[in-house]
Amino acid sequence: MQHFEDSIYNLIVETSTNLPGDVRRAVAKGRALEDRATRSGLALTTIAQNIGMAEQQVSPICQDTGMPTFIIHTPVGINQIEMKKDIHNAIVRATKNGKLRPNSVDSLTGENSGDNLGAGTPVIHFEQWEEDKIDVRLILKGGGCENKNIQYSLPAELEGLGKAGRDLDGIRKCILHAVYQAQGQGCSAGFIGVGIGGDRTTGYELAKKQLFRKVEDVNPIEDLSKLEDYIMENANKLGIGTMGFGGEVSLLGCKIGVMNRLPASFFVSVAYNCWAFRRQGVLVDPLTGNIEDWLYESGTGISVDDGRDQASEPEVASAGENNNAATGSREVRLTTPISEEDIRSLRVGDVVILSGEMHTGRDALHKYLMDHDAPVDLDGAVIYHCGPVMMKDEEGWHVKAAGPTTSIREEPYQGDIIKKFGIRAVIGKGGMGPKTLKALQEHGGVYLNAIGGAAQYYAECIKKVNAVDFMEFGIPEAMWHLDVDGFAAIVTMDAHGNSLHADVEKDSAAKLTQFKEPVFK
Repeated sequence: MQHFEDSIYNLIVETSTNLPGDVRRAVAKGRALEDRATRSGLALTTIAQNIGMAEQQVSPICQDTGMPTFIIHTPVGINQIEMKKDIHNAIVRATKNGKLRPNSVDSLTGENSGDNLGAGTPVIHFEQWEEDKIDVRLILKGGGCENKNIQYSLPAELEGLGKAGRDLDGIRKCILHAVYQAQGQGCSAGFIGVGIGGDRTTGYELAKKQLFRKVEDVNPIEDLSKLEDYIMENANKLGIGTMGFGGEVSLLGCKIGVMNRLPASFFVSVAYNCWAFRRQGVLVDPLTGNIEDWLYESGTGISVDDGRDQASEPEVASAGENNNAATGSREVRLTTPISEEDIRSLRVGDVVILSGEMHTGRDALHKYLMDHDAPVDLDGAVIYHCGPVMMKDEEGWHVKAAGPTTSIREEPYQGDIIKKFGIRAVIGKGGMGPKTLKALQEHGGVYLNAIGGAAQYYAECIKKVNAVDFMEFGIPEAMWHLDVDGFAAIVTMDAHGNSLHADVEKDSAAKLTQFKEPVFK
């Protein structure tokens, strides 16, 4: 199969850069349910713009290109060893060309391999079948949504829902709780795959396999079809909304599968996927390795608009220092370094438009800064929780994708670092906890929620890479010093002790209790 490597490379590029047609229609359907003037509406508008930009520029939809996971069905007699070599070569090539971010990290040393190869990376599942073609399916599931996967062992006592038994109604409660616990940290509005039964390993595998189903298909098992419809109708009543901002759309798809289990075990496994639902597949000729057909509808030409008047859309990125009557908040332009006075004037809901230098920082940097000095002056600075996709040429480094990562991982460090260095703003997604909120209040800081997955939208705001430190941490974890202009994010935690994330979680917890009584008996 002399062309198999090229076919896999093309599959990777299409999966990373072009959202499939069924997913785009689901996003458009979600947009139709949300008031565009709200925070969630603004987020969905940004998401729509990002989808189009990624396709046009053939660049990653989200900077976290995830763990490449392949499910491959082959006819009897195909050399899977050679196929695996070609897949690895295609992965290296896609990483070098900026279609994948280097995401393979040694769990003991923390060293990034730099090419997405390593023990267990990528994930490749081979299965034989009696068809005469090779079926290759790929999903790129990022770490933020991967961290919100959850597994339940029934019977269980669930927050807000009470006892979940070993029956269809107990499964229902688990799925609703899974959507609730993800909040905005999984880049809602999202998609979920659910696996009922199996053991702890096969249950999660079954859940992830559900994500390869088409969004608009119908479950052949009547009870599960009814449950999928129920979840889609009622999960959105939790009020979590896009990015956890509150709103009408928290879930865009739900697919459920079932397998047998041991008598002593009853697992319900939920694989949560962000709105950037990147999966694609191809049928390959086993003689030549050429692609004969694409298994999911291309997104090209399919709009994520819901048909409403384009002229009425808010233009967040060009906002000025004005009150926005539609959202009830202000739009404020700030330039780094930022004064404490400017920060304390901000309130939850304000849209901040940033210019000047900001600095990326993720897990490795936060851990380092706890015991060391920073390489640059961070007084009045902005830290961006971001692991960008970067490319280097003779002119230097260039940002190819740069959306926010999930901030809650930095909760053990963030408050101490704000105090130690005088940081004024932290940008990320999904919000942070009480320790960070207390530090923001005491030392004069704000948390700015950017739109998760909007990697092209934010990359366009980055005008120059000024410098980089700690390249030994790997590209995603290095400290990039970026010159930005027109970088828009929403204040969701302010210097007055207010947190939109805490408010939405409290409100959704109260709404969760309405689903306590049995529905399926």
